[in-house]
Amino acid sequence: MYNAKSGFWNKSIDIAHKIISPSTYSCSLCRLTHGNFSEKKAWKDFRKNTLQDVVFIYKDEYLNKYSRYFNEKEELEYPFILQHQKNNEYEVLVTSKELSELSSIDQLILMLRKKIS
Repeated sequence: MYNAKSGFWNKSIDIAHKIISPSTYSCSLCRLTHGNFSEKKAWKDFRKNTLQDVVFIYKDEYLNKYSRYFNEKEELEYPFILQHQKNNEYEVLVTSKELSELSSIDQLILMLRKKIS
């Protein structure tokens, strides 16, 4: 779950923000998985080679489609990574705090491999 909105203009603004002021960009998941213009090769390779389905979703898409699976009182801090469970339930696999503590895509991939194995 990225801390960004979908759509051409939002993506354009995000690209500009990452280039002009990367230290103030608010999505640590985007910072880990994407360069300024595209998905990082290590992340793309991980997604293609994992047995888990990996879906990219933006904040506005999450609010429309998945937020009903969580208690309304449960405030989730963006970004985060969800894991689909049985019975159409979801659980938070990686929190925003955990993501903010990572400094490389390799650390994220290692964390995910440990958590999903």
